[in-house]
Amino acid sequence: MKICRFDDNRIGVVRGVGVHDVSAILDRFEPLRYPFPLGDRLIERLDELRPEMESLADAAAPIDIAGVKFLSPVANPSKIIGVPVNYQAHRDETKTDPDFDAARQRLSGGIEEQGLFLKANSALVGPSEGVAVRFPDLRTDHEAELGVIIGRQGSDIPTDEAFEHVAGYALAMDMVVRGGQDRSMRKSIDTYAVLGPWMVTRDQVPDPENLDFELRVNGEVRQQANTSQMIMKLAHQISWSSTFYTLLSGDIIMSGTPAGVSKVEPGDVIEFDFEGIGSMVVPVRAHT
Repeated sequence: MKICRFDDNRIGVVRGVGVHDVSAILDRFEPLRYPFPLGDRLIERLDELRPEMESLADAAAPIDIAGVKFLSPVANPSKIIGVPVNYQAHRDETKTDPDFDAARQRLSGGIEEQGLFLKANSALVGPSEGVAVRFPDLRTDHEAELGVIIGRQGSDIPTDEAFEHVAGYALAMDMVVRGGQDRSMRKSIDTYAVLGPWMVTRDQVPDPENLDFELRVNGEVRQQANTSQMIMKLAHQISWSSTFYTLLSGDIIMSGTPAGVSKVEPGDVIEFDFEGIGSMVVPVRAHT
């Protein structure tokens, strides 16, 4: 199943080139009272609600995806976790590109030495909302990644049980301003966490660690890789993350980017394709 949020926070099931509005599923949720719980309630209850969502989709007329505004498929993550330098070719390019933080270039121990990082939830947008370049005098780069969406809460998750905690996958762009400041600061600018265009449920992606993906800017290929090239595999990412943070439904893990990261500017158009998941077009504009 492909599940999306679209237009004015409608819930949709995507079939082919059509979006079927299943927003009536939200009637199954009781109103919340303060203090509101962390996490995404729809994703938390997805296994229970999925048959009814399929029935609602059967009854709904399709809306052409060309006319839909895609929001992030996750509405309320408690956190966005990033995995740094997870492709060897990208790690190599950070050592030769002068715009990368010199302190990080000196780290030789890889991911477990550098550690995970967090992006602010307020940075999260869908592809139709686009990226707003906040500091035009600085370099804003694209980073194409597989987004892993947590479906079931867990802490200290064993590696062999990691995928049982996954709800699905989406295309993720970990946008970043290059510089010497803390990484989480430079990656948490508004619109600098793009997720979409929908979440493909785990059962539809039998081998997430063998998927081709490609990112283009204005038609030029900038990044091209396969998820099999990850240094730290997905199950390890999930398990290791859960030793630091309790993973909640709707949490997002951005699993690392390959080589080819490069600058984008207002007016650019980013196209991002991911085998088995989908494609999205992300406009780049100036911050206003």
